[in-house]
Amino acid sequence: MENSIANGAAAVNGAANGALYAPVGKSAPVVKPGEFVFAAVGLYHGHIYGMCNGLIEAGGVLKSYYDADARYMANFAANFARDFPNAKPASSEEEILNDPDILLVAGATMTSERCALGLRVMAAGKDYFTDKAPLTTLEQLADARATARKTGRKYAVYYSERIHVESAVFAGQLIEQGAIGRVLQVICFGPHRLNPSYRPDWFFIKKNYGGILCDIGSHNMEQILYYTGAKDGRVVRSQIANYNHPQYPELDDFGDAQVVLDNNATGYFRVDWFTPDGLQTWGDGRAFILGDEGFIEQRKYMNLGFKGAGGGHVFLANGKEETYYHVEGKVGFPYFGALILDCLNRTENAMTQEHAFKAAELSLIAQRDAILLETAKK
Repeated sequence: MENSIANGAAAVNGAANGALYAPVGKSAPVVKPGEFVFAAVGLYHGHIYGMCNGLIEAGGVLKSYYDADARYMANFAANFARDFPNAKPASSEEEILNDPDILLVAGATMTSERCALGLRVMAAGKDYFTDKAPLTTLEQLADARATARKTGRKYAVYYSERIHVESAVFAGQLIEQGAIGRVLQVICFGPHRLNPSYRPDWFFIKKNYGGILCDIGSHNMEQILYYTGAKDGRVVRSQIANYNHPQYPELDDFGDAQVVLDNNATGYFRVDWFTPDGLQTWGDGRAFILGDEGFIEQRKYMNLGFKGAGGGHVFLANGKEETYYHVEGKVGFPYFGALILDCLNRTENAMTQEHAFKAAELSLIAQRDAILLETAKK
């Protein structure tokens, strides 16, 4: 099997395939042209497009890009030249790490290699912005924490299902405004379409992708921490299964987890690879947020049964109102501008380092301790 993003991209797009999810927002620069220069290293996952889009819309300048796999560089050169015409291919990773103009490196390499790349980036005196999952083992997490602390560099994470989804951003704003009072529970659903012919070989090897709770689950664990305002938590139960993909014996096609937070709020999430082909998008991602004065529901990417309605659906009920908001194209993605300013000012307004690491830590613990429910059917 010789899968790759390049040879699958012609058959799928961002609506059909979550790996190509790369939202385009409005230009909202927070810096002057050329004030924040970054590069991309590791092009294995299509999320690198969304990461670059977000930084560029916030005023960043993508100077160069590189992947150690010559096949990916060959396949992606035309795509990057088309979508990012001002960026140039670098001859090596070292060229990027040694470039004094580059302040941050964005990376979407193989999941198990993301931490090692981040350690090299931070050791070179640059901030790091990685796709989720940011790493695959607790040992890697310890190394990342230690290096971030030693160097003072950032290990930022692209938890796109919150920071690059307008309904998720808006829900956070409603909570900050007190619309539902104290958050008591967050329930997230993160279904995805598998598109196996599109996936690279490493995607089906657990040591490389980390397992479903480590991978997709990290999106949801981050949302639970964020919306509840918790700093820590305890995984009380987690489960994984390979129900229907015997041809990929190391794939988790289903997983869920329950967590109790340090402020006594609770969270639950379910992730899976069972999005049916008839669905209008790659996954009906939803989040339900219960407060002591109301609740919020998000339908992030679609409204079931309403084709063409797009995403960005938010439903609010509290003591004053019952309201529907369609926020697509109206809220924007403030994380990226905040990240750029954090890098320049050494602040933590976009996301604290410990929050990014804690979401990864709890996801790794959920994966490590998960009960295997069933092997794939024969």
